[in-house]
This record gives sequence, C-alpha cells and structure tokens, in this order.
Amino acid sequence: MKNKYNNDAIIGGTNITASYTKTGELVRVMYPAPDFRNWIDEFLVGVKINDSGIIYLHDDINNQYNQYYSENTNVLHTEILNTYFSLFVKQTDFVMLKENVLVKRYQFENRNNINLNVNFLAHTKLLFDINNMVGAEVKENTLVQYCHDYTMYTFSPNNLLSHQLNDIKETISSGEIHDKDYIGMSSDSAISYDIGTLKPGEKKELVLYLYFRENLQKLSEEELKKQITKIKKLDVEKEEQQVEKYWKKYVKEHIAITLLPETNKYNKKVNQIYKRSILLFPLLTNKQEGGIVAAVEVDEQRTMCGRYNYCWPRDAVFVTKALDNIKMTKETDKFYKVFCKETQNKNGMWEQRFYTDGNLAPCWGYQIDETASVVYGVYEHYKVVKDIKFLKDTYKMCENAIKFLQIYLDNVLQTKDESDVVKCEIEKTYHTEKRNMLPKSYDLWEMNEGVHLYSISAIYAAFESMKEIQKLLKPEYEQTNRLKVEAMNKLEAKITMYQEQIKKYISNNLYDENLKTFLRNLDDKKTDISTLGVVVPFNMFSAKEKKVQNTVEKINLTLRTYTGGYLRFEQDNYRGGKDPWVIATLWMAMYYKKLGEKKKAKECIQFVVNTANEHGFLSEQVNNETMSPSWVNGLAWSHAMFILSLL
Repeated sequence: MKNKYNNDAIIGGTNITASYTKTGELVRVMYPAPDFRNWIDEFLVGVKINDSGIIYLHDDINNQYNQYYSENTNVLHTEILNTYFSLFVKQTDFVMLKENVLVKRYQFENRNNINLNVNFLAHTKLLFDINNMVGAEVKENTLVQYCHDYTMYTFSPNNLLSHQLNDIKETISSGEIHDKDYIGMSSDSAISYDIGTLKPGEKKELVLYLYFRENLQKLSEEELKKQITKIKKLDVEKEEQQVEKYWKKYVKEHIAITLLPETNKYNKKVNQIYKRSILLFPLLTNKQEGGIVAAVEVDEQRTMCGRYNYCWPRDAVFVTKALDNIKMTKETDKFYKVFCKETQNKNGMWEQRFYTDGNLAPCWGYQIDETASVVYGVYEHYKVVKDIKFLKDTYKMCENAIKFLQIYLDNVLQTKDESDVVKCEIEKTYHTEKRNMLPKSYDLWEMNEGVHLYSISAIYAAFESMKEIQKLLKPEYEQTNRLKVEAMNKLEAKITMYQEQIKKYISNNLYDENLKTFLRNLDDKKTDISTLGVVVPFNMFSAKEKKVQNTVEKINLTLRTYTGGYLRFEQDNYRGGKDPWVIATLWMAMYYKKLGEKKKAKECIQFVVNTANEHGFLSEQVNNETMSPSWVNGLAWSHAMFILSLL
C-alpha cells in the first residue's frame, strides 16, 4: 500500500466514510464504521482520448482543477479540465442515504473544436492481507472484488467495454485493457466504458456505483443480481438531490449560534468551518455503538505516527461537549451510555484507545486522564440535557471510575489508609494488574510517563463532577435507598479530602517557586500548553490567579510562533515539532475568553480560521511557512475546540 497522507475532502453517509485528494482521487473508503474497515488501496480513473494513452483525471500535467462541495452538504464536486484536449470533466461524489453505495458521477463536455472519442477506465485495487486474499470476477457487467469477509461491486448502467483482472499496471498506461478470463486471483483489476464520440460542445455522462457488502449475511446470486439491478435503475439526479436535501436540513437543524453576517471573507470562513464541523462529526461517529474516531486515517503504514483512526475517550469527551453545543445530544448520550459502558475495564479505568465499535485497539500504555475525563464528561452532558435518568444510567460506571482514580491518587499522594477495611477490600478486588498500582501514566500527548499537571487536574474535575452528580441523585434515593445515600455521603467526604490533597500536591510538586509558574510534570520544566487545563476545561484555578497568568506569560514567550499559532510544548519532536497546533491555539483562545480578553481570543481564532483548508476542514497542525494544513485534516478534536471557542 502506498502512503496517502492527505485527506483534503471527506464525504459519507449511512455507514460509509470516504476521503479524497484535492484533485478528486478517492483515497479511502471506510465501511461499515468510520474506522474499520478501510477497503481501498487504489481507485484511479482516467480517460483515453482519440489515440492517447491513459490520462488520469486525478494526476496529469495538462489538468486544471477546481473542487467544491454543494453548499451545506457532503456532496463533493471536482472539476477537471484537460487543457491539451479541451475535455472538461465534472466528477460528483456522494454516498446514498439508504444504500451502502458510493456514487461517482462523471459528466463529460467537449470544449474543443474537433471530435473527441473518449473511453473511460477505472483501475481499482482492494486492500488485503494473507488471511483475506482478494479475488475478482466480472459478471452481469459488474466488477466483483471479493475476499472471505467482504465484497465490493463496481458497476454502471452502461455496458462494459472491456475488463482486465491481472497485470493491470503493465498495460493500462496505453489506455486499453483486455482479458480473456472472467475470474482471477488479483486484488488489482480494471474496467472500461465507451463514452463514445463527443462533438464540439456535446455533453455525455457516466455513473459508477461502488456497492459495499460484508459477507456475514449470505445472499444468493439471484438476490445480489436483484439488488444491483435495483441500484442501476435509480435516478442518479434524484438521488443526488435527496442527499443534498438531507444534509442541508441536517445543517439547519444543528446550527446553535447566530452565524456571522457574511460581509467579508473572514466571516464567511468562520461560518464555513462551523457548518463543515456539523457535517463532519456524523461521518466520524459509529452510529451503532457511539464511538467517535479521532480522524479519517492518514498513515496506515505507521511511517510517522501511531495512527489516528481510533477512539480515544479523552478526545471524544471534548468532541461530545461540542456535539452538545450543536444539538447532537443523542449522539453524546450513546457515547456515554453505550460506548463508555462497554469499554470500561473491570477495575474502573478506560484504556488508551478503542475501535469505535468498542473493541480494544492497539495501545502502548494507560493514561489516567482518559478515565477522569469520562466522569467529567458525563456531568458536562447532564448540564445540557438536564436528564436525571441519564445520570442514573451512568452512575455505576462513574462510581467504578472514581474508585480507580482514588487508588491511583493513593499511590501518588501516599494517602493509602490501611485501617479502612472497606477500601482495602475494594483495592483487593480492583487491583488486578500491577500496572494499576503505579502512579506512572502517560500524559495527554502520549509521550511522557509520570505524574502530570493536566492529568491531576482532570482527576480533580472528575471528583467535582461526581459531587455534583451525587447532589442531583441523592433526593432520588432518600426515601427508597438510605444505604445508597449514606454511601454517597461517605464518597463525597472522601473525594473532598482528595481534592484538598491534590491542590497541596500541585503547590508542593508541580509549581516552580522561582518562576511562579505551573510545571507540566515532575520530571522537567518544559513549557506545555496543557498546563492551561487547570483553568480550561477543569476549573481548578481561576483564570485571573497570578500563578495562572504567569504561566500564560511563559507560554506566550515560549510556545507562540511568529505567525500567531501555538506549539504544544517546548522541544516537541513529533513531525519536527515546529508547526503550530490548532488545538493548542484554540486552547489559548478559550483561556482568553474565560479571562475576558476578547481581542486576544479573537487573534487566536483568526489564526485557525485563516489556516483552514478551502473546504473548511481543520487540521492537527499548520505549516508556519505556507499557513496551510500540514497534518491530519479533519481532526475531530480541532473541530470540537473550534465549536467550543465560539461559545
């Protein structure tokens, strides 16, 4: 598989999420969830014009491009003008509402003054492994690429001109493919269609359907033929209009702020990013289990990172706060009531990351703030929906998490009470792994093990949230379950004590008395944007406290780049460490808003707005020289922070 680092545009619907380059190349298709599985290794389309070889639509020296979405939708258009032959192609991509089908609609227009004879070719390669080898066959004018687990069908209402199932790259450059075989062992196949002769000014159209199916459900040949025939007979114009109508309505229903008057370029861009965020979040969410993927994958080979197409509970808590603020409360409900319940460890913790269906993903260590963030997030969601039943449904989950956090703190604060028989029994029950007895945890950047200010602040906020949850639930049980209320009172007293100890611990261990600034951990004095966590979002200290303002001053001296964006932390070596991070810059905006410094907050937001891509997607990092996205476009956490920074 070749490295495909850029997702310049993202579309989807139902259970499909797909990404594209700025020239219209389809680079990834995720089905049936936004993180698993990726089907496409390559999907390359081109044309043979008159006596030419293949002219790839996504990559030719004579091609000019213009890409855009239908306004407020996930319908993507890529316009390609081949200047050598003056052939104009409009490629439209969208996912159907009721079928597991990605539609690729091509409209050809001859802008030359001579006739153009056009053949269309699609070269498609499925991803596979040794346990899931791919075969291919052509039947009923359909390219069927299959393995043990899944099948992709590529077809058109038009009849096939030719096909080739093996050795594609050796022959397709000529623009002609031929194969005597109807079935083969290759994952790499191609089909072609005769568009015919286009006279000057004439237009013609070809529609390709990519139909995805898992093989769990057995279907007869007759049933499959019936399904494909049904799709072929659909009115593609009508389908496109229905998809556009759906997404426009979706955006309208989820706008929760007064949009800016579009009197200038900046205001238009703010509105664009806001609406693109609304359109992106459902494409990153598992509709059955509620998990939220961090981003559409960018690096399957792990050449630069540990991959992104997983659900981190911490990241997802930020996203759910944004979801609640764009009226996607049902999705947030499902995240906590389904996904978090299913993924919680027996000992009360959450691991680093999961697949969005709740299965454990590859990890490299635990992060205590993942567990604390979920409890904090439960109460934040309640503050929006005001649903006592939601708190009842999630209380046991939160209680188990709090027990784990107490055990963690006992090791950090040295507050273990051997005389507390009940607590010792809890520890005996939940201390199932030696790892959980240690105070060391990775930080939120997943690069340093130890005790971290952000993580301790998250625990403090989790305790505060638990106290508020108990205040709300106690009246519900006072008449029916006095023992439960008594247990809540004991827990409240206990976690209040822990909160006092946390503040003392921070003052004694995570505060630089010489510089009067907070320290990010016990091991070094590198300036880190995450120290803002004590104020935003965890409210342990006031934004106006001198020690906080001193820390912010040091952040500005150390992490603010000449363009106005902010780095994560000093001496960051991830991807060079020189590019500002969108979440770091928006974190500063949120701090300044809390402080009442609206002008400074707006400057941070302006940096982010001005560096979004042409479609309104926000990346993880921004290239300081080009002021454009440099890594992981469409990062859920970045879009969430943008939504929250506008509040």
